[in-house]
Order: sequence, then C-alpha cells, then structure tokens
Amino acid sequence: MTDKMKITKSGSVPSQKGPENYFTGKVRIDSPFSGTESARVGGATVTFEPGARTAWHTHPLGQTLIITQGRGWLQEEGGEIREMNVGDIVWIPEGVKHWHGATPENAMTHIAIAESLNGSPVEWLEKVTDAQYSK
Repeated sequence: MTDKMKITKSGSVPSQKGPENYFTGKVRIDSPFSGTESARVGGATVTFEPGARTAWHTHPLGQTLIITQGRGWLQEEGGEIREMNVGDIVWIPEGVKHWHGATPENAMTHIAIAESLNGSPVEWLEKVTDAQYSK
C-alpha cells in the first residue's frame, strides 16, 4: 500500500484576507491549494462581500471560476459587465484582461483554478474604479 495522495482537511489552513493591492472591499481567501512537483495547477475558494472585487488582471494559461454561492459580476476589458450565478462555470482564456467580484447587493463565492507559467498564475494590474464597477 502506498501513501502518495494528500488530503488537506477542511479548516486546516487559516482564512486569509484578500490583499488590498489586488482587491477592493472585503475579500476572504480560503483553502488555497497548489499542485506539487510537476503540477502547475492551483487555486482557492474566494468570498467577496457585496461591492468587493478583484483588480484588473490576466492569467498566462487562463482561469476557471466555479460559482458556489451568491451572485457576482465579471467583465472583460472593453466588454459589458456580465452576471454570474450559483452553478455557473466561467472560463477566462489566457491573457484576457478582466476582473470579477460580488454585485453591490450580494456576496459571491467562487472556486478559482489557474495554472502557473514561470511560477505565476496571475499578473495583477490596476484597480477597477468605482465608475468602471457601476453597471
């Protein structure tokens, strides 16, 4: 019998506050995970309180969001703000400048999954202004 698989027990990794450089509003990051050895995948469960959102950013190999609670918004640079709801799965292609977060009235939680390229899964850019956030 081998013991190569790993279980990270729920609650074994403390919640983290979303860094102010990359988020606006109250954001909580839970159970961040990453692959080991040759795996490039990583992610976390991220909860956005009403009005909270990411800064503009891109992903070198794309990102998947799985909406698990609430209602949120997503916007690609130059596009309209789009709504995300529980059960929605969002694919953001590599290099697409975007932001995502909660609506002004509702919190939103998603599981975010992305692969790293040269050690990084994301390139953070400028913050989303209040004017850009208003629908």
